[in-house]
Amino acid sequence: MAKTKTTIKVHHIDASGKVLGRLASEIAVLLRGKHKVDFSYHLPMGDRVVVSNVDKMKVTGKKLKDKIYYRHSGYPGGLKSRTLEEMMAKDPAEVLRLAVYRMLPKNKLRDRLIRRLTFKK
Repeated sequence: MAKTKTTIKVHHIDASGKVLGRLASEIAVLLRGKHKVDFSYHLPMGDRVVVSNVDKMKVTGKKLKDKIYYRHSGYPGGLKSRTLEEMMAKDPAEVLRLAVYRMLPKNKLRDRLIRRLTFKK
């Protein structure tokens, strides 16, 4: 039984006024392809997503001050941290990309799927 080939669509999403987490989960579903009838968990069947107006995205609660992003250089004492407010001021698209990236499955497909996410100025 041969598997049918699905077509890849391009979804344009306007992020103005939308909440960060809800938008990220919507994008993750589109990238993964879970909205399609012939979804298969081991294949990259998702569509491309283009997001515009990322700087007008909303964050609820006190997350701007309280949410902290950590990264480590690999050396002793190399733990760096930034608040969400600092990240949003520098690059709001990176905040959304990180949120979507962490919602995708933690396997070899994740890097292939996140390449289909682009941002429009």
